[in-house]
Amino acid sequence: MAKQMTLGVIVGNRGFFPSHLATSGRLEMIAALEAAGIKPIVLTPEVTAHGAVESYDDARKCAELFKSHAPEIDGIIVTLPNFGEERGLADTLRLANLQVPVLIQATPDSTSKMSIAFRRDSFCGKMSICNNLRQYGIPYSLTTLHTEAPDSAEFKADLAWFTAVCRIVKGLKNLRIGAIGARPTAFNTVRYSEKLLEKSGITVETLDLSEVMGRITRMKDSDDAAQAKLAAIKKYIPVGDTPDLALMKMAKLGAVIDHWMKSSELTVSAVQCWTSIEEFLGIVPCTVMSMMSENLIPSACEVDVLGTLSMYALTLASESPSALLDWNNNYGDNPDKAVCFHCSNLPKHFFNPGVKMDYQLIIAGTVGKENTHGTLDGTVKAGAMTYARFSTDDFQGRIAGYCGEGQFTNDPLNTFGGAGVVEIPNMQGLLRYICDNGFEHHVAANFASVAGSVEEAASKYLGWKMHHHA
Repeated sequence: MAKQMTLGVIVGNRGFFPSHLATSGRLEMIAALEAAGIKPIVLTPEVTAHGAVESYDDARKCAELFKSHAPEIDGIIVTLPNFGEERGLADTLRLANLQVPVLIQATPDSTSKMSIAFRRDSFCGKMSICNNLRQYGIPYSLTTLHTEAPDSAEFKADLAWFTAVCRIVKGLKNLRIGAIGARPTAFNTVRYSEKLLEKSGITVETLDLSEVMGRITRMKDSDDAAQAKLAAIKKYIPVGDTPDLALMKMAKLGAVIDHWMKSSELTVSAVQCWTSIEEFLGIVPCTVMSMMSENLIPSACEVDVLGTLSMYALTLASESPSALLDWNNNYGDNPDKAVCFHCSNLPKHFFNPGVKMDYQLIIAGTVGKENTHGTLDGTVKAGAMTYARFSTDDFQGRIAGYCGEGQFTNDPLNTFGGAGVVEIPNMQGLLRYICDNGFEHHVAANFASVAGSVEEAASKYLGWKMHHHA
């Protein structure tokens, strides 16, 4: 279910310009937001002239309004139906101090209405407010075109882009990630810095696998949580020949993780998916993790904490499930295509019809087929996709990342696990960037076109170094 978005609106007005434009511009912006299902928080004409901000007193009143709605405001739009009073607009944002994304919109003039009675000059005023916000140290976002009418197709698209930015920024602030188990010894690639995450307001809560195993052992088959999870698993995916004992173990694992995440107020997770769970519990956790990702609470393999963070950014932007994949194989001799694969815990949303529960072929030879039931096997469907990856750069003391867009294709692929063929323009350039900068082989993917929102949120509002591949 899509999140109800709430945006604060600051209406600009400069007194010696036609004030009736502030009145009509305010109503036009409210209508545009409500048409998009967004709740506006905006001054009324009873509080300030035209419901706009011009003076410092107006700024103070608007800031107080915003602060009274602070928990629900996801972002702020500064709308310029005329030039606007640059200081009052900047003062509002400083006084409110909500630390949310800000979009600057300016309404275009009509060449047939350039008389003193209708001239806007918002084209010019937008530069002035941006100049002031730079002076104030307040980050802001811009519309695609310098001037766009609130009822235009261009602004509608920019509004969708901006609300995705807002969801990412709000969702990653004070995020709590659950890390279940230790990093597999063979995966140095998923090392990360908890301290750099904490500096960005992101906390990692750990849980040892021994505690998970102990809680599972103490849980009875008849436990309500276990039975509810068992029913959910059977409803989620065809279980095929998976033994009942393995299904019950998956149900208990899912119930234990659900309880821990709820009691610890965690949003997403990363799991030591092999080989301890297989050796000591006798299943793979893939189905349990897939169900979490399907429900928009991503879960990443191999305790890849930055992987689940990348998944969650895409999920927040698109409001749809994300997966974590390997950049895994070349696809023939096409330099712009590759095979993306995991073995697999992909959410059901990613698969073509026919996905089923199976055993984990890769490690079955090590721990035995009977200990690897619970993986999802199928081919990834075709469609537009966005990919993203964040990483902690300990040497530079910062979080960095990359993102871009491409597509999953219908190219034939005869393999196992969860796999699909991706096509990305100038993929060789992307692969070179990944290797030159030491990024992990894991990448988050999502069936949406939201790379621009990910880049804007991460670089402008979270302060992370981002590369947008094109």
